[in-house]
Amino acid sequence: MRFALAQTNPTIGSLQANAASIATMIDKARDLEADCVLFPELAVCGYPPKDLLLQGGFLDACEEAADRIAAEHSRDITIILGVPRSVRDSSGRRVGIVNSLVAYRDATRLAAYDKRLLPTYDVFDEDRYFTPGSRAVTIDVPGRAGMVRLGLAICEDLWRGEDAGFAARYADGPDPIDELAGLGCRAILSASASPFVLGKGERHVAILQKHAQKHNLHVVSVNQVGGNDDLIFDGRSCVVGPDGRVITRAPAFETALVCVDLPLTQSKTGVVSTITAPDRTAAAISAARLAGAGHRHDEAISDDEQLFHALVLGVRDYLGKTGFKSALLGLSGGIDSAVTAAIAAAALGSGNVLGVSLPGPYSSEHSKADAYDLAQRLGMRCITIPIGPSFDGAVAAIDPAMKALNTATLGEKLPDLAEENLQSRLRGTILMALSNRTGAIVLTTGNKSELAVGYCTLYGDMNGGLAVLSDVTKHWVYRLARFMNEQHTRLGFAKPPIPAGSIEKAPSAELRPNQTDQDSLPAYDVLDEILSRYVERHENASQIIAACAGRAGFDDATVRRVIRLTDLSEYKRRQAATGLKVTGVAFGTGRRMPIAQGWKSP
Repeated sequence: MRFALAQTNPTIGSLQANAASIATMIDKARDLEADCVLFPELAVCGYPPKDLLLQGGFLDACEEAADRIAAEHSRDITIILGVPRSVRDSSGRRVGIVNSLVAYRDATRLAAYDKRLLPTYDVFDEDRYFTPGSRAVTIDVPGRAGMVRLGLAICEDLWRGEDAGFAARYADGPDPIDELAGLGCRAILSASASPFVLGKGERHVAILQKHAQKHNLHVVSVNQVGGNDDLIFDGRSCVVGPDGRVITRAPAFETALVCVDLPLTQSKTGVVSTITAPDRTAAAISAARLAGAGHRHDEAISDDEQLFHALVLGVRDYLGKTGFKSALLGLSGGIDSAVTAAIAAAALGSGNVLGVSLPGPYSSEHSKADAYDLAQRLGMRCITIPIGPSFDGAVAAIDPAMKALNTATLGEKLPDLAEENLQSRLRGTILMALSNRTGAIVLTTGNKSELAVGYCTLYGDMNGGLAVLSDVTKHWVYRLARFMNEQHTRLGFAKPPIPAGSIEKAPSAELRPNQTDQDSLPAYDVLDEILSRYVERHENASQIIAACAGRAGFDDATVRRVIRLTDLSEYKRRQAATGLKVTGVAFGTGRRMPIAQGWKSP
């Protein structure tokens, strides 16, 4: 049987555009003589639709779109679509919603399977919307050698929380894959919308291999690709044989249609053909038939390269799907703004990114030079707007009020925290004014390490519409900068994009004379490990201190101070721009901490 894996990039709620992409994929699959084409979870509406599912008319429109696709495009091919559906009682009244896979052939609905395991952890909240399915569903599909029984599954039905450390929540429940195997399936077809997290891809493959070998069958898994708000989906759809061998993987971070011939016996291998769309739009897929074994996409991808492509895709899709055509950002000459600018240039083209140098009273000459060096390397425009006059005027306006309030004046202690934040807020105000005039979105440049401990200014450097590096620690920012420089040609840069000065100099906000980040923060290698343990692994202070005993920088006072700063900064993060998630726990929808709270880490 020839299967087509349709790795699509939907826009949430854009039913007409999504349906057009699906239809194009089906027609290409038919041209390649596929017997069956499988689409990702909720492909018709995009994942995650969130409260759109509760809007009047949305579910009906989704089901109508799926039925219309089937009526017009399912001739001589079995199509399996992810779509939300209404559950109705005998009187026709809606009593629930299900996350479904619906199979069609020749304009006829063959079956519908409702997702049984509903993840409710990290960024997932499916119990809020969906009623779990209660039964296994198989379909008999005509292949080249007769009818073949296939089992239908959706995402968590296979992963069972194992990929994210939440397997215990399903320990006492039924295993949907065990039940499908017991019904005589020759292959399991799984539709997923599983967000990208560094390191999770290989865990997914291992889980697929476990199922395939345990039940002596093929597993065909399709994953969504693209960026939707804070989530990034990497695709990398996969077919695994009964012996655990990976027969093929679709490309990462690209729309693709992959066809594979499976004899559905244990002894033979699959013959693979692939069509990819580098610009990630289904309409751009070539109609040419690929002969022979085709292209393979199962080569290992380094973490550095995965992170780069994930962030590029996240920026490109966030702007594209929200209607922005260009971006601007402040260029300080530091490492964070340099990496953010390089990612934006790779995502949007350098002509669509504007850099703004905003030198203040304490900005160094080398920082200003590095900002322009970066812009020249990327081929992007950079303008300079000094904040000195605005700063002097603001200080002159505020000083009398400070004296009237009987507080220390700004002039007595240069600069105090208020004056430092004032510089940042003036920069943020200017960037937002440029955004209003140009229609470009402002990209914030702060990293996860800074955002964690509040080393950022509300309504200042936190101003903007998208926080590109908010889930990337300082360690990874430097690592990504070096990777982009080393691999610049392969990544599409004309020259190494990051100036050496931005990498080598001590990081500094330059808001007072001779300032460095380490005046206020522990060394970043220490800070990042404490944050990783506290935020991502949920370790308390005592556990962190014990685990790092004897290591410089992990003393009791430092660990507890970092944790306290992280807790105190929750109110800032709640007001931060949407950030792209690339780790197991990001500051955003997956981490829900109270602001007003009195818990102290033991």
